[in-house]
Amino acid sequence: MLHSLSHLMMTALKRWLKTGALVILLTVSLLGISTISWNRSAAADPVLISALPGGNAITDGKALLRYALPIDNEAIRDIQKSIEETSESLRTRKRFGAINGNLKRARRILDSKQTEILGSVAQERKPEAEAIVAQLQSGLDDMQMGVEEKDREKLWLKRGELLDLVGQLEELMVSQFPFEVPAEYSNLPQLKGRATVEFVTSKGTMKAVVDGYSAPVTAGNFIDLVQRGFYDGLEFTRAEDFYVVQVGDPPGADEGFIDPKTGKYRSIPIEVLVEGDTEPTYGVTLEESGRYLDQPVLPFSAYGTLGMARPGDDPNGGSSQFFFFLFEAELTPAGRNLLDGRYSVFGYVTENKEVLGQLKQGDRIETARVIDGAENLVQPTPIT
Repeated sequence: MLHSLSHLMMTALKRWLKTGALVILLTVSLLGISTISWNRSAAADPVLISALPGGNAITDGKALLRYALPIDNEAIRDIQKSIEETSESLRTRKRFGAINGNLKRARRILDSKQTEILGSVAQERKPEAEAIVAQLQSGLDDMQMGVEEKDREKLWLKRGELLDLVGQLEELMVSQFPFEVPAEYSNLPQLKGRATVEFVTSKGTMKAVVDGYSAPVTAGNFIDLVQRGFYDGLEFTRAEDFYVVQVGDPPGADEGFIDPKTGKYRSIPIEVLVEGDTEPTYGVTLEESGRYLDQPVLPFSAYGTLGMARPGDDPNGGSSQFFFFLFEAELTPAGRNLLDGRYSVFGYVTENKEVLGQLKQGDRIETARVIDGAENLVQPTPIT
């Protein structure tokens, strides 16, 4: 009954959105809590909206990944913010003066605090960091020329390039993995850093960055399965507009990965790192731990968020099935959707996100492969 009711309301709400109507508020008590699972008989639709979002939430996966890095360097964060803030001005006509102000501020910080910035980089990485700083200086100059030319397209492209450089510099500042994963999960693969995965699907190719700094167990399990070729040829079993596309259900009766060494189902605990915490929360949802208002470091606020699916009644029953979240600001608003803290996020699609909108149930992942960061995967140490 719940599934039928929520499905009808979702259909109606989509129709209203397409005709320009305002989104209404729906309460948890009316629809209940959604599950992103593989219950074939009663897969529930999402709770649509519990409240409107406050503030300007970050909805870009690359930006979320930058802020998720475990670093403490105020100067580079100020440069990042100054460049990011040009986006609002670029969307508004005749605001080139504001863009120029942001760029001048970024260049001033870069020049005056270069020693502080490079001081956060290990000695063996300094030459690479110095080269990136030089590229940033040159790129900021190029972007200021674009302001003089009032060339918005050039500015957008250059802005993206500069932020990619900032991200590379920030990654060089991470000297070691920031915490110890609980010993009870030492039997699972762990990603002690980041990795980039290329998905070749029947509708196109896209890339995603998987973040082990925030979700090492979930990310480690995923990268291990990618390297095994587990996802090659698997069909998308669920595709819902404005919500998710899901994949990872292997052929046959099994609904997850069976480890060939043990013959057992590999289950993955829910894993959520909260802003301000030094390590993730394991084993319980944020709601169950009384932290339902806390914000995850990796939230469901970007189109192309990678989330771990699980049985509806078991937050620690995830295995191989995962989903790409199709962020829609009004249906699942950033900071107010009911997925944050209930499912593990382990990365974001960073290139060719438009492919996600073309995928339908029955389409396939032709191949998935790790193209960068494979060395960060740590396999369990065999017990002797």
